[in-house]
Amino acid sequence: MKKRLAPFLENIGESTAACLVAMVQGNILAVTLAHWAVAAQTGIFAGAAASVAMFFIKTTVRWRIAIVLAVTTAIVDYLVHPGQLGPGATEAILTGLGAGALSLVVGSVVARVRKR
Repeated sequence: MKKRLAPFLENIGESTAACLVAMVQGNILAVTLAHWAVAAQTGIFAGAAASVAMFFIKTTVRWRIAIVLAVTTAIVDYLVHPGQLGPGATEAILTGLGAGALSLVVGSVVARVRKR
């Protein structure tokens, strides 16, 4: 159970964090409860979508997982709240890229810790 729940929670956390940072354009001091609510909604939906996609893809390759999370986060972010940053889907794309980058970093750190 723990092996199945951990990646799901990791996906939610990475998507939520990326969304939160993109919404406030990096100014963490500007975060409000409303920002948290939207970021959590985005994170839950994107994390769930990415987890379902990865179940069907059946991959453990870190960069593939990061791409799946980036794409699902960008799509869900755009659907949950079209951005205020730049034209159209700019904020959603940046949020997806952030989630993918976080996925790579966190996944690499977790893998190194497990090897010790």
